[in-house]
Amino acid sequence: MKLTQKVSRLARGVALTSVVAVALVGCGASGPSASGGATAWALTGQQTTIQNAFKTWNAKNTGKSLAVQFFENDAFKQKIRTAIGSGDAPTLIWSWGGAGNFKTYVDSGKVIELDKSLTDKYFPAIVDNGRIDGKLYAVPNNAVQPVVLYYNKDLFKQAGIDAPPTTWDAFLDDVNTLKSAGIAPISMGGASKWPQLMWLEYLVDRIGGPEVFQAIQQNKPNSWSDPAVIEALKMIQKLVDAGGFIDGFQSVATDNSADTALLYTGKAAMILQGAWAYADMQTADPGFVSSSLGWANFPGVHGGKGDPKNVVGNASNYWSISSDATKPQQDAAAAFLKDGNMTDAYIDDLLAGGGVPPVLGIEDKISAAKNPKFLLDVYNMSKDAPAFTLSWDQAIAPAAADALLTNLDKIFLGQTTPKEFADAMNATIK
Repeated sequence: MKLTQKVSRLARGVALTSVVAVALVGCGASGPSASGGATAWALTGQQTTIQNAFKTWNAKNTGKSLAVQFFENDAFKQKIRTAIGSGDAPTLIWSWGGAGNFKTYVDSGKVIELDKSLTDKYFPAIVDNGRIDGKLYAVPNNAVQPVVLYYNKDLFKQAGIDAPPTTWDAFLDDVNTLKSAGIAPISMGGASKWPQLMWLEYLVDRIGGPEVFQAIQQNKPNSWSDPAVIEALKMIQKLVDAGGFIDGFQSVATDNSADTALLYTGKAAMILQGAWAYADMQTADPGFVSSSLGWANFPGVHGGKGDPKNVVGNASNYWSISSDATKPQQDAAAAFLKDGNMTDAYIDDLLAGGGVPPVLGIEDKISAAKNPKFLLDVYNMSKDAPAFTLSWDQAIAPAAADALLTNLDKIFLGQTTPKEFADAMNATIK
């Protein structure tokens, strides 16, 4: 789902005319250079940090400069697939790692193996999402991005709720309490579809543990019919029917941050979103973030097998190097990954934007950053999680991910049953 829109994350069929274009940055961004026109594509959500990194790199490395272009989340996903398939990928390819789209790049020989020394400073669990079959093909370029439950402290207080819920039963009680007080309980960007997935990911984990999705990821027959999946879908539909989500959530988009705006403007009391949403809210309404924003782990489910400390989300975003790039372009990209990615200044920019780099030994930097409590909580949540499950639509094959978002949307809209959902998804298993 973006660290900075996690979103991440994550609808299909968006017209390429919606691409937010942007700048080609820094020395070497126009005209020939020794790097042979090396390029990178990235998401608008991390634009400031990435721009600063490439500007600094290009100024000091004119022979190995890279031009970077930015796109919105959903449009990027469609554009990058087309570019990679046609052999026109940028030199540096942005991905979410894991075994979904990223694995297809590896399996089709579209990215090159990287030097293992590039991983020394990162969390080992985060590095693992850049490996396929034990070989390194991607390194982190962004903050660690668990999905958390944000809440508006002022609306909770108005409804008489003292603390965020730690169990699903308490969560449902709070939903009813908020509705009785005339407050919309939950905001969600239903128009973008992928935010709906976070509810299923967490509920399946809390009910059945991470092993349920691992079976799905391994393409085990009928794994979508697992009782934990069916029960989670039923719980989602009950929550929708109970009016848990704000009226009109199906038309709320995430890429323009309309979903988080409903939280900080007092229109809804909660939102389930990635750590990237914190940065958006800090930019849009710093006063709200400093005084009225709360956050918590997703609640546990009574009798469930999943540890309430488990998290789902995007371990990070990642850079890979295109195998279709020329040797000078590849050399420029490799040099940047070694000496221009996750530098001290890069880390400081991420922290200033509300992101937590998956870099070892930066606790002091985090403590000195603005609003360190959230950053430290995310750092420790990610570091200490017994299981960190990658966002499902990035962890499974692209065709299956498309089917997942489509069929889950039907669940939220009441257009299909849990069994019909499971049957449709089992049909995607190969």
